[in-house]
Amino acid sequence: MPVTLAIRFFAMLMLAATLGGCGVNNIPSYEEEAKAAWSQVLNQYQRRNDLIPNLVETVKGYAKQEQQVLTQVTEARAKATQMAIPADILTNPEAFQKFQETQGQVGAALSRLLSITENYPDLKSNQNFLALQSQLEGTENRISVARRDYIDAVRRYNTEIKTIPGRWWNAMLYGAEPMANFSVAEEVTKVPQVNFQ
Repeated sequence: MPVTLAIRFFAMLMLAATLGGCGVNNIPSYEEEAKAAWSQVLNQYQRRNDLIPNLVETVKGYAKQEQQVLTQVTEARAKATQMAIPADILTNPEAFQKFQETQGQVGAALSRLLSITENYPDLKSNQNFLALQSQLEGTENRISVARRDYIDAVRRYNTEIKTIPGRWWNAMLYGAEPMANFSVAEEVTKVPQVNFQ
């Protein structure tokens, strides 16, 4: 009887080693990696949202006549921070697209705000503004890096659940859905028209 038990135990160990080495754990591992990358994206967007009120207040003192742009930035931030992010956002392309559009509106409003500051030399030399502008530029870079890392993690995850043997493991054990990914707005991909007339 002890020999039979030892053989069963050894067979179970071999089965576990075989399963562990053949990719059965790749799907949950890649899924967790993508979720962690997504958390970093959200973290960087939150950092940007936290900087906006200070930037708006600093600009407000110098550029009172630019109230419309200041209002647009404030409203875009409010919309982004009030947006309820559903739990299934990573596998819900419509919710993911809405999130991306909302964050895009914040970025566009900030770009307009920073472009109008060129008209105010006193503002451009203000130390608070320069520090906030520098932090915002750093945050935009961090957002780009976080998005890149997320895109890479999602590519790895989606590839795993669509290719063999991951496809088989997914069908047998997980039932995982493909994750949504960032896309580039159509207007950004259009080639600008240059006319020297």
